[in-house]
Amino acid sequence: MDYQDLLYEKEGAIATITLNRPEALNAISLPMLSSLSKALRDADADEAIRVIVMTGAGRGFCAGLDLKVMFGAGTSGAPLGLRFDLPNSPPMVLRTTDKPVICSLNGPAAGYGFDLALGCDMRIASDKARMGAIFTRRGILPESGGAWMLPRLLGWAKAAEIVFRGRMIDAPEALALGLVNTVVPHERLAEETRAWAEEIAGNAPLAVQAAKRLMRLAMEESFEANVHHAYLQLLPLFGTEDFKEGVSAFLEKRQPKFQGR
Repeated sequence: MDYQDLLYEKEGAIATITLNRPEALNAISLPMLSSLSKALRDADADEAIRVIVMTGAGRGFCAGLDLKVMFGAGTSGAPLGLRFDLPNSPPMVLRTTDKPVICSLNGPAAGYGFDLALGCDMRIASDKARMGAIFTRRGILPESGGAWMLPRLLGWAKAAEIVFRGRMIDAPEALALGLVNTVVPHERLAEETRAWAEEIAGNAPLAVQAAKRLMRLAMEESFEANVHHAYLQLLPLFGTEDFKEGVSAFLEKRQPKFQGR
């Protein structure tokens, strides 16, 4: 597919999705919405890919929805959300993607971009990154998963503070709050992201994906139910070549070479 307003690149076991409207701080266009969902699904279905990296071109990650394009002159003014294909929208696709997704936060992430970053499994932030739940400043609410994710990440009171005040958060505060996993100097962001992605890609991919599914289920179920689901996820893994390789490598005191089988 010819992806519009984003770049999709594969290198080894890592797929990198780059939002590519740098002149607009990677504000989300309508073509980018469908391209992003397609890129995520393509990476998730590709057996050669073990980790997905999402980042932005230029000096920002994503400034949110492109309001000039979507609500400018000539538009109906109707709420865009009513015209979304919600099951195939990027937040829904991102939520159900089994491959680990790392957000390489290279600059500001606001509005829809804020929610998009939260939807990734991990966030590695440049020291130039900023995150903003600016929805209430625009007369809307966190429509792309943020209202679900933020209270779970931060607790109710802190999430309420950030959303109701429409706050912008710099990288050090984002780290202190737990919104990002780590903060690195801007010039080291790509290197650090690559190192994390390669470390994850070196582990047994079927086990990593099963662990992600199990953790996702755990957000919605009791401890007892999750233990049962863990057992059901574990049984097929015992029969994989990767499990045999992991045990053999441990006994032979060498690095395993997982094949995803």
